Amino acid sequence: MWNIPCRVAVCLAFLNFGCPTIAVAADEPPKPAEMAGYLLVPHEKVDKKYNAGFSLYVAAWPLLKNYPGQEFQSGLFGTWMFSQYEGPKPKDLYSDIEGGLGWWRDTRFATETPKFIMGGVALNFSEWANGPGAGKGRDWKKPAGHYAIAQLSPWVLWPPDGLNLKQGTSGELFGYGYLPLPLTAAKMTTAGKDVPTGNHCWTLFLNTGNFKGPVAFFTPYFWSRPSVENPKLGGLFIDTRPSEPNKALQMETQHVPAFLAKDAKGDTYARIAPTRFPGRPDGDSPLVHRITAYEKSALWDGVQTWFDGGKAATGVIDPKAAGVHTFKGGGGATWQIYTPGAARDKKVPIAWSSFATPAALDETTYGYKWAKVSVSRTDPKDGSLVTLPEYYHLGKDKKDKEQWEVVDAKDVPAETGLAKAEFPRPRKNAQKPYLTPDEAGSSWKTPGPAAGPFEAKLGDGSVVTYSWYRFADQPALLNADLTDAERETLQKRVEMLHKSWTKDREYLPPPAIGKLADLDPSVLVTPPKGLEIGYVPIVTRQGGKE
Repeated sequence: MWNIPCRVAVCLAFLNFGCPTIAVAADEPPKPAEMAGYLLVPHEKVDKKYNAGFSLYVAAWPLLKNYPGQEFQSGLFGTWMFSQYEGPKPKDLYSDIEGGLGWWRDTRFATETPKFIMGGVALNFSEWANGPGAGKGRDWKKPAGHYAIAQLSPWVLWPPDGLNLKQGTSGELFGYGYLPLPLTAAKMTTAGKDVPTGNHCWTLFLNTGNFKGPVAFFTPYFWSRPSVENPKLGGLFIDTRPSEPNKALQMETQHVPAFLAKDAKGDTYARIAPTRFPGRPDGDSPLVHRITAYEKSALWDGVQTWFDGGKAATGVIDPKAAGVHTFKGGGGATWQIYTPGAARDKKVPIAWSSFATPAALDETTYGYKWAKVSVSRTDPKDGSLVTLPEYYHLGKDKKDKEQWEVVDAKDVPAETGLAKAEFPRPRKNAQKPYLTPDEAGSSWKTPGPAAGPFEAKLGDGSVVTYSWYRFADQPALLNADLTDAERETLQKRVEMLHKSWTKDREYLPPPAIGKLADLDPSVLVTPPKGLEIGYVPIVTRQGGKE
């Protein structure tokens, strides 16, 4: 947000950037502020043997009534998967798979509907990878995770701005997980140096209403690459190591627009942008369901046997080799309201527990129960959402510490101007397109695609251009420290998957409650005739409608 009073003229000037507005003039109009923090989800641990990935179902919904612009940043519920170590975790070695559903400041084609990113983080955020062709920044001359993820599915387009859900998704469950597949072989040399690269190809599996199965995977070289410069790091990353089964489960919000204002007495009030959560008619909000960790025998062992010439693996993840985390309720909230740049001691928490009670809705489902007098409900036709309290008064809790207490709109003094605050959608301006290298000698052109280009118009208003590449010839694999022979072995294995693992059956254990969310129908494609097996669609451009 802006670090200046948001007067009418200022907000009108910057409206395209999502600045909230005040419709009246005042000597000291409300100041721009923000709400941020975490919602914490405690869950029971499982045995350490379940160290070969995870899956879960999370609610997908429009957190804000109006998408306010690119200052807005929030994930929905998700987790962080780190490497498992026998002893103490190495110091100064942050590397994991996080990501999930949400909105980010670099999202160019955002709507109220969340998108999904993969969120792989290389050593200490030196690089990160959000999907095929999407990494840290957009400078292809200095790729930092841009080549880290290989497209696996022949049926799903992955836009660089994030994987789109169907517009209007409102509380349905989005199922996803990461499990390793033995697609490549472990190596004792990496980029010509005597450091190892493992064979854990961490693969994203989805379970949605209109698509099920594997979509893409992190190339092992993405994780091991830092060890080329520092051999002491060899074997410490998730390409080699198993995964830690007991992970944090949280919702991380970094910016929701708000305003602060004082009345004639000097009391301080706040108003936040209309913020919503799913809400069933019974008053409960199921938000996280069936978070599960797996043993390697759940998928890996059968696939390895298949690749070695044995019985074909179905791809169905064995629930008998799974540990399901259970819930007992409880949990905390660290949401605070404050002016941008405020010191830590000036960030005041909201009285979250006054209107939301965390609860185990059943043994494998976590959510909230809402105080009926504090939240408002939308028409069920709009997706059965609840809107959190919008107005707060700066008071004190029982320990005499400041907190934002819920207050009714009619009890907010008119002179604050908060009643006339607005949180509009920004006017749509042309966004800079995502582009990929166009040089003839680049890995995008040599050997290049087998068919295309084609176009697809997405529900977020953008248009993607894509082409069909032979799987082993896609740019990510040409930049994955693989020899021609290694890529050909990989090609044969993926052709086996394409023939056997169809998109219309279960892979992840299905949910026991609720309805599944759908992907944007426009990201689902059919391979051209003759390219059904061993070819994948790769997005080469994403821009606004011409």
